[in-house]
Amino acid sequence: MVQLKVEPSKLSGEVTAPPSKSYTHRAFMIAALAQGESKIVNPLLSLDTEATIEAVRALGAKVVQEGRIWRVNGTGGELKPRVDVIDTKNSGTTIRLMSAIAALSPKPIRLTGDQSILKRPMGQLIEALEKLGAKARCEGKGGRPPVVVGGGLSGGSVEITGSVSSQFISALLIASPYARENVELTITEELRSKPYIEITLELLDAVGANIKRNRDLTEFKIRGSQTFRALDMTIPGDFSSAAFVLGAAALTGSNVKVNNLDIRGAQGDRRIIKFLEEFGADVKTRGKIVEVSATGELSGIEADCGDNPDLVPVLAVLGSVASGRTRLLNIPHLRFKETDRIRALAVELRKMGAEVEERPDELKLKGVKHLRGTRLSSHGDHRMAMAFAVAGLAARGETIVDGAESIPVSYPGFVGDMRKLGAKLELVK
Repeated sequence: MVQLKVEPSKLSGEVTAPPSKSYTHRAFMIAALAQGESKIVNPLLSLDTEATIEAVRALGAKVVQEGRIWRVNGTGGELKPRVDVIDTKNSGTTIRLMSAIAALSPKPIRLTGDQSILKRPMGQLIEALEKLGAKARCEGKGGRPPVVVGGGLSGGSVEITGSVSSQFISALLIASPYARENVELTITEELRSKPYIEITLELLDAVGANIKRNRDLTEFKIRGSQTFRALDMTIPGDFSSAAFVLGAAALTGSNVKVNNLDIRGAQGDRRIIKFLEEFGADVKTRGKIVEVSATGELSGIEADCGDNPDLVPVLAVLGSVASGRTRLLNIPHLRFKETDRIRALAVELRKMGAEVEERPDELKLKGVKHLRGTRLSSHGDHRMAMAFAVAGLAARGETIVDGAESIPVSYPGFVGDMRKLGAKLELVK
C-alpha cells in the first residue's frame, strides 16, 4: 500500500489540467466501432483509460501511438475478439460501456475486474441488452459482475432507469446503432449525471450516428444497421480532476491557475466554478484558464449534485471548514462508485474533526474552524485519496492518506502538479 503524507501548505502558480477521462474512454470505444482510421490527440493515459484501450484491442481494433497522437483502425462493427475474457481492472466506465459493445461480438465475451468492480451494479444494463437480443448474463450475485455477453443486438424497445448510473445509458447509445433493427430507448425515473450522456452524444454526433432524442434526453430513437465514420478529435482538459486543484486553492487561501479547461464544453463538472464562487472564492476565467483566489474564509452552500457526483468529494472537504452549513443533495448514486463515497467521506472527515451527517442521498456538514491531521483511508478510491490530500493541506499537523496508489486511476500527475504549486506532499511506499 502506498501512503501519501501531507503537510499544511499554501499554493501558488499554474498547472495544466489533465485530459478528460470521460472523453478519452468514449473516444477510444467509438473509434473501435467506426469504419477506417480515427485520430485521437492527447488522450488521458491513466489506469482506467488504459483498461479501455486494452479492451478495444481485445475486440479487434488496431491501436497505435505516435507521441500525443493515437490512431485507431476500427472494426466497422464487425468485432473479431482476440480473447474470451476482458479484465477491466478498476474501471467502472470500461466494464459498463464495453459490456454493451462486446454484446455485438459473434462469440461470448466475459468481462470482469478487481474486487471493487465485482461489487458494481450491472443487472439492469444486462437485462436491457437481453431485451435487445443479446445473449447476456451476470455471473455475480444480485446482478453483479463478471458478465458474459455476445451474439449481437437485434433491436427493439427497451426501458432503463436513469437513477443508478448514466453509464448504462451511454453504453446502450454507443452499441445500439449496430443493432440489426431500430432501437427505441426510454429512460425511467430521474436521470442523474446527465452531462455524461451529453458527452456521449457529442462524440456520437461527430461520427455521424443517427440518434433522435427529446430535449430531456429521456427518449431516444436509434436507427439500426449503422456504421460510424472515423473520429478525429483532441481530448479537452478534465474539470473533474482540475476541481481538486481549484478546490485546494480555495481551501488554503491561495492563488492558482489551471489551464486547458474549456468552460463552454459539455462537461458538467465545469460547475465547480459556480460552486467555488458560492463558497466565497474569487474565480476568474480567461480563454481556457481558470484562476482561483481566496482568503480561506468560506461560507457554506447548498448544492444539488445529481449531475456532478465527481465533485462531491472536494465539495465535502470545503464544506467541512466553511462557516455555517453545507448540504450536498441528490447523490444516492455515490454509493455505487469505487466505494460508497457518502459513507467514506463521512467516516474519514469525522476523523479530522469535521461535523458530518450522512443521509441516504445527501451529506450535511457544519463547518469547523480547523481540521486536524490524522491517518485516513482512501477506501481504494482515487477521488477519496485526492480529496483527503486536499483536506490535509489545511489541517493542523500531518495527514497520512493510505491507499494513494489509486490516484493514477484518473489523475496520474496529481501529486506532481500539487507539488509544483507548493503543496507539501510525499508518496511513501
